[in-house]
Amino acid sequence: MATQTQTLAATLAPASAGVMTPAWSLWWREVVRFYRQRARVVGVIASPLLFWIVIGSGFGTSFRSHGAGGQHYLAFFFPGALTMIVLFTAIFTMMSVIEDRKEGFLLSVLVAPVSRSVIVLGKVLGGATLATLQGVIFLIFAPAVGVRFTLVGFGLTVLSIFLLSFSLTALGFIIAWPMDSTQAFHAIINLFLIPLWLLSGALFPLSGASLWLRLIMRINPLTYGTDALRSLMFPGSSSTDLSLAGNFAVLALFTLVMFGLSFLVANRRTTKPAA
Repeated sequence: MATQTQTLAATLAPASAGVMTPAWSLWWREVVRFYRQRARVVGVIASPLLFWIVIGSGFGTSFRSHGAGGQHYLAFFFPGALTMIVLFTAIFTMMSVIEDRKEGFLLSVLVAPVSRSVIVLGKVLGGATLATLQGVIFLIFAPAVGVRFTLVGFGLTVLSIFLLSFSLTALGFIIAWPMDSTQAFHAIINLFLIPLWLLSGALFPLSGASLWLRLIMRINPLTYGTDALRSLMFPGSSSTDLSLAGNFAVLALFTLVMFGLSFLVANRRTTKPAA
């Protein structure tokens, strides 16, 4: 780890390096670091896969018999399981911000003559790349629920996954940046991010929810990402009353807002060196 820290610090140090070279270094570090932790890679895929199969099979008959248009719950829940993979990967990769602070790596980057925007760009883009890759890998199970992609449809699905990944990674960065405890990070996830996913239309359609839940789901930006994925996989199954372009617009706006906030948080200069 010390050698890796010294190498990256040397890469970030020259003032003439600009933005892209140091950002690319941080991006590459995130990718390599994640895939070296094989247990985390397997867990990110296996947990939602198991959840999808068990919950989907258990609720299959009752869901289909209550006005779901004949769609089996395994098919309905597939976009939600995909969103879960993206959420878990994007959020948990940002725990590296806390780990880097404890190891002293973050401090070495902060004292380098580069903008803090480099840290945001490198870390968020790295996490988004990982989440996108994990989401695309999960798509190999799509034919099992009757999904048949066209070339354009597959491209738009990957774009949806990337926008979800980028926005959620930026959100994870915002949460992790001021923290120095992974336990506190997990507490925030359990308190805030899991309900964000549960109320995104991943487990049940918006139309079948009670009035107060529908209101929360409509103001939840993750709802529109999940709905965009569902519309691409199962045309005509949208539940937000928005077109695919409308869902993309909300998702893109959410992405821009989260990325902008991550820049603001990083530039508040409140980071403390590790004790």
